Amino acid sequence: MNRMMNRTRGIVVAAVAVVLGAFAYLLWGGIDGNIVYFLTPSELMAKGTRGYDAPVRVGGMVQEGSVKWDKERLELRFNVTDGKAIIPVYSKGAPPQMFQAGIGVVLEGKYQRTGVFHSSTLMVKHSNEYKPPAHGEKPAELYKTLPRGSQS
Repeated sequence: MNRMMNRTRGIVVAAVAVVLGAFAYLLWGGIDGNIVYFLTPSELMAKGTRGYDAPVRVGGMVQEGSVKWDKERLELRFNVTDGKAIIPVYSKGAPPQMFQAGIGVVLEGKYQRTGVFHSSTLMVKHSNEYKPPAHGEKPAELYKTLPRGSQS
């Protein structure tokens, strides 16, 4: 009986040690490589050289007059700002239909040593507010008020 209790106690201690070891690994080492931090342009610039080549999400506004769209190459260049810092952005592929200057964006990618943020994902911020058409209003007329696609 005593031998069985010692064996059970040993198994419990080993199981607790395995669980604590896995938790420590996630806490101090394994999870950091999988985290994508959300930063403003000012926060990214404040990181200095530590901001280079690390996967991050950057949120800000598309600077007016900075959008350059090459539809043959599917290359989009623009600046993103938080009102304090400005970061040039390069994105490959067609932008979201609502993309335009002056709109809020969230970019996922890496800030390169060249000083340009290479975006692998471009998302536009938009209102979550839905308002149905007023009585007598035609939805087709409302569609005309929506922003057009990207600018040339």
